[in-house]
Amino acid sequence: MTRTHTTSHPGGGPDTDGLAASSPREARRRRGDRSKGGPTTAGPALAARWGAGLLGLVLGLGVWALLTSGLVTDDPVISGMSPARTWVGLGDLLDRGVLLSDASVSLYRLVAGLAAAALLGVPLGLWVGLRRRAEAVAGPLVQFLRMISPLSWAPVAIAVFGIGNEPVIFLVAAAAIWPIMLSTSAGVQAMDPGYLDVARTMGASGWERLTRVVIPAVRPSILGGIRLALGTAWIVLVPAEMLGVRSGLGYQILNARDQLAYDQVMAVILVIGVLGFALDSLSRLLLRGGTAR
Repeated sequence: MTRTHTTSHPGGGPDTDGLAASSPREARRRRGDRSKGGPTTAGPALAARWGAGLLGLVLGLGVWALLTSGLVTDDPVISGMSPARTWVGLGDLLDRGVLLSDASVSLYRLVAGLAAAALLGVPLGLWVGLRRRAEAVAGPLVQFLRMISPLSWAPVAIAVFGIGNEPVIFLVAAAAIWPIMLSTSAGVQAMDPGYLDVARTMGASGWERLTRVVIPAVRPSILGGIRLALGTAWIVLVPAEMLGVRSGLGYQILNARDQLAYDQVMAVILVIGVLGFALDSLSRLLLRGGTAR
């Protein structure tokens, strides 16, 4: 067993410098400093990482241009998907004023579906993680349901909710609930049971143990599950918007295809990728800030 030694100051009080240096927060800070490489290497390392990412984007753009050029194919449909034509299609969509409105509608449906999934997934994950009997009962049903493609529920959603935002939000929530629930449950099961024993010994009620011990301990797992759910929900959102709605990025892809405007199809696909990348980067920053508290 490792012992922590303290020395006394001339005034008789304990020397807390060693204790502060050995605290978990200080240890995490030292590990973070070592991983970041210090002030002299952080700048070049960041520049190298950004440079590598930029190189990858340039290579991807080059492959895209090559595959849609006359060197590979003379199909007018494929040549209409070239980067130059896609840029023109993007300008047409912006001039018509439909791109921003459709993107706003899609983001609204995404946030609403994620919120519904979190409101259901987090409590269910806490319940399954804290109660072994609940895990034994609900485990097989959860594994069965999460293996069903969320888009398989589309006919049911349209029959129940009709045409509009509601069926799309339902499909997004059906896709996002499982990562949130399973990540929360795994976080609870990985928690040190000594925390709950100490709280119980101190007379904490069940609600106090839940809100002051369990939830703070599993917060990184909850945030990680929400980030995973965000990616899954964004992937499901676009095809869900192709089923019975007349707005959103998914609908705009179908609308452009029906007009044989494949440059606009590629423009919408490009916007979907950019928005997805931005959402993932934002969730990564929020996750880093939430786990650092």
